[in-house]
This record gives sequence, structure tokens and C-alpha cells, in this order.
Amino acid sequence: MNIWESDLPGIGRKFQMETRMGEKLVVVIHDSGRRELYFFDQENAEECTSSVTLEDDEALQAAGILGGMSYKPKALDTVNLSLNDLVIEWYKISPQAACIGKSIGEVDVRQKTGATIIAVINPDQKKQITPGPDHVFIANALLVVAGERESLKTLKVLLQNG
Repeated sequence: MNIWESDLPGIGRKFQMETRMGEKLVVVIHDSGRRELYFFDQENAEECTSSVTLEDDEALQAAGILGGMSYKPKALDTVNLSLNDLVIEWYKISPQAACIGKSIGEVDVRQKTGATIIAVINPDQKKQITPGPDHVFIANALLVVAGERESLKTLKVLLQNG
């Protein structure tokens, strides 16, 4: 997959993607927040076959869907999303993890690792967005965590081994 970026003075920024399957997508992000997506013909890379315009809130919703925040396919054990130095990962708490039965505050997650727990999805599919320090870890819960790579490595070790 190849991605090219270019400034559009007075308009915003343009991102052009070529997928592994040879498809071309162009995203224009306007300074106003509006996004335009252009899809191109695989045979003729200069011919736009369709386009979509999204307002800022619609684009954020679509990004969450595409990024797996709304639904994570069961075939994926882990999902990673990188935004410069920020990494968002899904991490499943193993049944042997030292953190089970302890709260986020007791484990002292943020102070010891620098990582943030964005959401928790329990095995019964009950979701908690931005869990507080009183949230108690349970086995097989899926955590959505954010931080730099080293912070996330430290978080995983802390949760698993104490």
C-alpha cells in the first residue's frame, strides 16, 4: 500500500492511496473539516468513478467504523492503528493475568505505563467507554488501549505479570 500526501494551499491537504489490490483512493481534507473521497477506475487511474462528501462529524464516525472501533471482526486477534507516535491496540486479558480482580487505580496503569485505557469490552459484550480508576479487570475482557509503543509494551507486562 502506498500513500502520498500533498498540501492544497487555501483548501487543505490531499492524501492519495494505492491499495495492495491496485485500487486508487484520494481523500481531500478541507480546512473547514469537510472531507471528500474520490474513487478511481482500476483500468484508467485518471478516471474518477465515484465520490463521497462527508462533514467533520460524519468523517469521524466513518473513521471509527473503518478503524474497528464500532465492530472488530472476530477473525482479528489484535488490531493496531498508528497515528504518528500514537498507537491504538486491542488487548485481551488472559485468564492467568495478575491484574484480574484489581482495579485500574490499584494497578496504577497510567502512572506506571503512560498508556491510557480507552474502552473495555467484557466477554458478555458489555462495553464501557473511558473506564475510571474503579473499573475492575476480568478475564477475557478486551481492552482498547492507546499510547506510544513502549508504553503499550509496559502496560501488557504490568497487566499480565503485575
